[in-house]
Amino acid sequence: MDVERDGNMVNQYKTKVLEGNLLTREEVKELEQQDTKTLMEAADEIRKALCGNTFSVCTIINGKSGRCSEDCTYCSQSAHHKAKVDEYPLLSPEKILESAIANYEKGVHRFSIVTSGKRPMPSELGSLVESYRYLKDNCAIDLCGSHGLMKYDDLRQLKDAGVTRYHNNLETSRRFFPNICTTHSFDEKVETIKDAQRAGLEVCSGGIIGLGESMEDRIDMAFTLRELDIRNIPINILNPIRGTVLENQVALTDEEILKTFAIFRFILPGAQIRLAGGRSLLKDHGQRAITSGVNGFISGDLLTTSGIDTLKDIRMVRDLGFEV
Repeated sequence: MDVERDGNMVNQYKTKVLEGNLLTREEVKELEQQDTKTLMEAADEIRKALCGNTFSVCTIINGKSGRCSEDCTYCSQSAHHKAKVDEYPLLSPEKILESAIANYEKGVHRFSIVTSGKRPMPSELGSLVESYRYLKDNCAIDLCGSHGLMKYDDLRQLKDAGVTRYHNNLETSRRFFPNICTTHSFDEKVETIKDAQRAGLEVCSGGIIGLGESMEDRIDMAFTLRELDIRNIPINILNPIRGTVLENQVALTDEEILKTFAIFRFILPGAQIRLAGGRSLLKDHGQRAITSGVNGFISGDLLTTSGIDTLKDIRMVRDLGFEV
C-alpha cells in the first residue's frame, strides 16, 4: 500500500468537501480503498471544520417491549424469533418521566421513548401523546419518538405533544433490505421519514452495520440518507443476540467499523453522526470512533442489551476536548 499516494487522494477529497462540494459515488468508492488511519484523520478534520467540538449524548427508554409483529432478523423483540426478552405493555407516564429526569440530571439533553411493533395501535397512540405532554410539562429535556412506521396525522399529534425529532432507521441499503426484513419494505421506511419531515419534525435515521452487508451497501445507505436530507444519523454495530436469525453472525473488525464511520463523514460532512448500539463491543467503547468523524453517542442501557454508563461517557467525551 502506498500510504503517501493514499494520503494525497484523501487530502484531495477532504479539500473538496471542506470547500462545500459533495463527493460522488465514484469518488467515495476510491476512498474505500484507502488507508484507514489516513481516512480517520481526514474525517476528524472535516468534523472539526464543519461541526465544531459540540458532542451530542442522548438516551432512550424501552417504552413497550416484545411481541413485535415484524421479522427483522437482528431483533430480539420480534415474535418470529426465540430470543428471551422482557415483554410488557406501554410504560406509564410517571415511569417514563422518572427516567427522563434521571438522565437530564446527569447532563443528557435529548431523550427518546422507543416502542416495539410496526406502529402504535390507536389506543396506544393516545397514551403516548399523554406521556409526551407529561414529559414536556415536567422536564426540560428535548423529546424524540421512535414508534415504527407511523403516518402523517399521527406524527402531527406527536409534534403537537412536544416531540421535536422522530427516529426511523433505514437499517441498510435498499438492495440488502429484503435480506433482513420481509414484513415491511424499504419504501415504507422512506415514506415514514418523509411524513415526519412534512409534519415538521426533525428526523433521526441511520442503520446497522455488520448484518452481512457489504461496504457498498453501507455507502448506498449513506447516499440515501443524504438524498433524504437527514442530519442526525445513528449507526449501530450488530450485537448478535441468541435466538435471532443473526445470532452467529461474524463480528466486524474494529478497523472496518472505523473506516465505515470515516466514509460516512466524507459523504455526510455536516451531519451529526452518532455511535449507537453495539458500542460496548468495541475495545475502547468508541473512543477511537470519536477521532473518525463521530460526534454523538447513544448512552446508557439500550432496548434489550446493556449499554455504557452515561456519566462515564460524558467524562470521556469532555476529556477528549468536546463540549457536551
